[in-house]
Amino acid sequence: MKFLKLKKVPVVTWSSPQPLNLRPRLSTLFYLCVGLSIFGLGEATLVSANVGVSPWTVLAQGVGRMAGVSLGLATLLVSVCVLLFWIPLKQAPGIGTVANALIVSLAIELSLRVLPQPEAISFQLAQAVAGVLLVGLGSGIYLVANLGPGPRDGLMTGLARRTDLPIAGVRTTLEIAAVAVGWSLGGTIGLGTVLFAFGIGPAVSLGLHAVGLIFTGANAD
Repeated sequence: MKFLKLKKVPVVTWSSPQPLNLRPRLSTLFYLCVGLSIFGLGEATLVSANVGVSPWTVLAQGVGRMAGVSLGLATLLVSVCVLLFWIPLKQAPGIGTVANALIVSLAIELSLRVLPQPEAISFQLAQAVAGVLLVGLGSGIYLVANLGPGPRDGLMTGLARRTDLPIAGVRTTLEIAAVAVGWSLGGTIGLGTVLFAFGIGPAVSLGLHAVGLIFTGANAD
């Protein structure tokens, strides 16, 4: 379980030297796109399992009910608030921050057209677990590219860096907090929600650790 102690994103040969890089190498862009595509596939896999939405969707549901706005607008408001937390954390955006929204959305859209929707609870849970692991792997690849994280991943890595706490623990804490606040505001949770909340932190940390081990020259400690 060494990966659970990981406190920083590994650096490999194709990592960008800085997030705000407008002329990244093709290899860096390639892995960014691959990681985000796998991330989107994982999100779609969780959605098609139909056992509960992600913690941040629960939060958006709660905010939407409280503010009387649509889920889409509530999701946008939550994302903006998360981005504001980047300022004191000195978290830098990049082209990956923009690509996160575009590529992940496209990957989800395309994946939902072909993914099965199991009816047996055992298959639903198995698919949900697969979704969490895929999101973790995709996160690990695109974060190592270091071209800028998405809002939630930036909050995760920024807090881990400033507090010197393991990434897995920081992410799990954020997910549980999102579920708790969202549920208290009227959001709905399911087995998949709980699975994601407790599983995504270790899954992301495992993904980062795996990328660091596979590509030589990485610091996977």
